[in-house]
Amino acid sequence: MEKRKPRVLFLCVANSARSQMAEGLARALFPGLDVQSAGSSPTRVNPFAVEVMDESGVDIRHQYSKSVSEIDPASLDLVITLCAEEVCPVFLSNARRFHWPTPDPASNDPSLFREVMLERFRSARDAIRARLLEHRTLFEDGPAGRG
Repeated sequence: MEKRKPRVLFLCVANSARSQMAEGLARALFPGLDVQSAGSSPTRVNPFAVEVMDESGVDIRHQYSKSVSEIDPASLDLVITLCAEEVCPVFLSNARRFHWPTPDPASNDPSLFREVMLERFRSARDAIRARLLEHRTLFEDGPAGRG
């Protein structure tokens, strides 16, 4: 009997950059994975996130920012928070939890040039990709004790 892939939620505050990139990367790296992203104060998918994901061949244009309140806690096997300097949203669930602190690449600082912003987003994308690959057994193996 083939194991079911786990149902995964990537969580941060705005659901605009880190969690959106993680959702797109996880789908690309682990086809068939049931993956979502959400935030406690959702905004919109950041255009820089879309651009750097395009650079790596992953299209996240169809994704949109969602509130964590839209997610059914019972539907998840894994919850991965990506907040670093800010307080991560609380999400009550029996799912396994992991925390992968990733600095927020977004900024409202008008003095940051476009190339600086792109580098910040590339750095976050690459850090998330490295974590996904480092922990690939979480996504390739079925959830322990669930079926």
